[in-house]
Amino acid sequence: MTDFIHPALLFILGALPIPFLSGSVRKAYLLLIPTLAILAVLAMEPGSYGEARFIGQEILIAKVDKLSILFASVFTIMALIGMVYALHLADAGQHVAAFVYVGSALGVVFAGDYLTLYLFWEGMAFASAYLVFAQRGGPAIRAGFRYLMVHITGGVILLGGIISHGLATGSLLLGPIAGALTNGGMGVGDYLILAGFILNAAVPPLNAWLTDAYPEATVTGAVFMSAFTTKTAVYVLARAFPGTELLVWLGTIMALYGVIYAVLENDCRRLLAYHIVSQVGYMIAGIGIGTEMAVNGAASHAFAHILYKALLFMGAGAVIYVTGRRRLTELGGLYKTMPLTVALYMVGAFAISAFPFFSGFVTKSMVIAAAGADHRALVVLALTMASSGTFLHTGLKLPYYMFFGTDRKLEAREPPRNMLIAMGMAAVLCIAIGVFPQPLYALLPYPVDFEPYTGSHVTESLGLLMFTALGFVLFLWALDPENTISLDTDWFYRKGARAFMWLAERPLARYEQVVSNVSETAALPLLRGAARAGLRLDLAGVDAVVNGIAHSILYGGGRLRRLQTGVVTHYVLAMIVGLIAATAVFVVAWR
Repeated sequence: MTDFIHPALLFILGALPIPFLSGSVRKAYLLLIPTLAILAVLAMEPGSYGEARFIGQEILIAKVDKLSILFASVFTIMALIGMVYALHLADAGQHVAAFVYVGSALGVVFAGDYLTLYLFWEGMAFASAYLVFAQRGGPAIRAGFRYLMVHITGGVILLGGIISHGLATGSLLLGPIAGALTNGGMGVGDYLILAGFILNAAVPPLNAWLTDAYPEATVTGAVFMSAFTTKTAVYVLARAFPGTELLVWLGTIMALYGVIYAVLENDCRRLLAYHIVSQVGYMIAGIGIGTEMAVNGAASHAFAHILYKALLFMGAGAVIYVTGRRRLTELGGLYKTMPLTVALYMVGAFAISAFPFFSGFVTKSMVIAAAGADHRALVVLALTMASSGTFLHTGLKLPYYMFFGTDRKLEAREPPRNMLIAMGMAAVLCIAIGVFPQPLYALLPYPVDFEPYTGSHVTESLGLLMFTALGFVLFLWALDPENTISLDTDWFYRKGARAFMWLAERPLARYEQVVSNVSETAALPLLRGAARAGLRLDLAGVDAVVNGIAHSILYGGGRLRRLQTGVVTHYVLAMIVGLIAATAVFVVAWR
């Protein structure tokens, strides 16, 4: 690995000095490491690095190809933007956690084997959980523990799948799983690996951890979390399960599921979290379709999504930072005091809504076009409907009630300059990718034969978006947010945990108490009596026999010692007598 600098090590080892730095030196250092990581990714050459053997298995620390370089590029760019956004933070712990989180995500991207992947996978879970705990307060602590519980469970499932897969195939190298393209062709270990991956991708019904934890994270922590966990899952699914039919339908359901739940949300960051679920659905569906255009679409949409979703979370975070409020029923009228934040947020809103000349338009449409080319009319219809719903909620409802709507007379101002600069960096990239998509297309794993700016595509997209805007205006009265809490699949493990605690504290505890009482009143006295009887038997019987034998041996030894006179003739006589006795015994026995 002499000609390869692993960007994961830059972040993970680079996290160590952060607590010992302060002021301008720390700020410069926080920007230096992501910059060096970007340069390291740009300098990479495809190949395999860090080959070794461990427990009899081939280990590959880094596998570099076009797909890994694509994800590493956007991860390092996002790390730089996120660090700029968080420069005002004095809490060194959050910076350290963010560095380890980014480094672990990069470790997953370059992992060439499942063991390396698993170690970095778990590093992501623990580092990101800290960004929830760092918010402090009861809701954040509880959400952090639930988040950690779910991801530890997913990690155990993934580890079980890796072990089973290794035993079945004899290899832990990461690559397309044989049998994934055929129904019923995968083994138990392969399905466990798939389950571990889709849990991190937030595929329903395994999605509640995302919408539970992200709104409770710190303002800056949520920006990092929106970018890495689900997209590393998309990456490993593209590595191991391209063309898996199940993923087509799971992704399609995701796209609609997130949009439907976003309708019900009052919390601005929870609404955005549901749209992470929806947008990742496009990527999962593209990977499931498995054609070159579909995989290109999934990968490019992951690239674009990381940037515009981070921009949206940064905009919502700026509002929370200056007002301390995050419910839409408590916000409104902020356009007067936060015009720059409004403008930058709307760039992200247009990008996620796939407006022409914004990044989502040139990536999301590739997935839908791939579904059409694969003759999947139902998938095309569902993804198109989800795109309309995305604009309705993220591009219209959320900014209207957060920035416009009823003026709540809140004291607000623009957020710190570093936060605005970070939002500006993301906004520029969202526009640049939309206007000049070819540099992004050049990074994709397969040659691109797709032109987003055709007359029919532009007019169809604009027609759909304008029709959605008309519906928003006409039915605005029905879209007013309500101060309620939406129940998701987390209801099951919340209620399940309560039922488990009730079972442990009531029936099981009472059963344990009954058993303890019976043992103390009946069993223990009986056991004590048996022990005393055994002791008496031991002293009077066993010990007496042993002591008697010992005395007999001592007495016999003393008598024999007297026969040792030291006269040779006596010894010879004893030997002759013994020989005669042995001969007599032999003769008798023979007869």
